[in-house]
Amino acid sequence: MNNTHAPLTPPVWYRQGWPWLLIALPASAVIGSIITLLIALQHPVSLVADDYYREGLAINQQKHRLQHAADLGLRALLRADRHRLALSLEAREPISERSLTLHFIHATRAELDHSVTLRRDGDNIYRAQTAGSPPGYWYLRLEDSRRSWQLRARLRIDGLFQAYLSPAED
Repeated sequence: MNNTHAPLTPPVWYRQGWPWLLIALPASAVIGSIITLLIALQHPVSLVADDYYREGLAINQQKHRLQHAADLGLRALLRADRHRLALSLEAREPISERSLTLHFIHATRAELDHSVTLRRDGDNIYRAQTAGSPPGYWYLRLEDSRRSWQLRARLRIDGLFQAYLSPAED
């Protein structure tokens, strides 16, 4: 009888666990990178201004508008439900504006930004119909038709809301 045994051959590599572990780590990084790239391409970040110099100059103009609103003693209270806005404007002297513009600026998504024209409805009361704003954090900018003053507010909108607008900077 022959006691010689044939040498054991190791199993092929794809039947072992450790090569798959070594392959899985870089493969998961590649897949994660592709998913991140697709998300970035579908939802671009709009927080960086293309023309930063012009934006910087506009900041100085906005400061003058805020200061002018403070000099006039302007304040406003905005109340809203799903489809109506009512704004009560207070000032040291009567305001003769027939309409005001209220800008809704989303904190992170520029495509949601929109403006509403509020029409005078009585003494310093302005009203408008609106389609509403999606829930989230918003910056509000109220200004007159000549853009000589501006009031601001920051709030979270989630259905009904009330906001106090003032010339104080955010």
